[in-house]
Amino acid sequence: MSFANCLVVFLGGALGTFLRYAVSVLALPISRDLLWGTIILNITGSFVIGLFGTLTLASGRYPASENLRLFVMIGLCGGYTTFSSFSLQTLDLMRAGAMARAALNICLTVMLCVAAVALGHSIAAFLNGGDPRIAQISIE
Repeated sequence: MSFANCLVVFLGGALGTFLRYAVSVLALPISRDLLWGTIILNITGSFVIGLFGTLTLASGRYPASENLRLFVMIGLCGGYTTFSSFSLQTLDLMRAGAMARAALNICLTVMLCVAAVALGHSIAAFLNGGDPRIAQISIE
């Protein structure tokens, strides 16, 4: 892990985080009954990491440098959505024929992440004097 690699990931993450905010804000008008901003982010981030990651392999159609791959896949997609990494890794399991492991990965990730959010929320609500809110503003 070099300073240059860290800087590349940092810059990609900053851009991804900004894009995440922008998409979330733009999706607010259609997100009344369903969290379309988050759904759009997860789907587009998964698409980008799958497309870019495959196209830019050393053996791919458009090979890219390690720094560009770090910028886009770890930085940009990581800041934009972590769901893209989860999706890529699950697809890799499925393509390797590990369907049971892929299914377990899906179930455990979703269930444990929701459970972790609930646990963190419960602890924080207790520390906040019982305030039941999870988010302060609708974009959160």
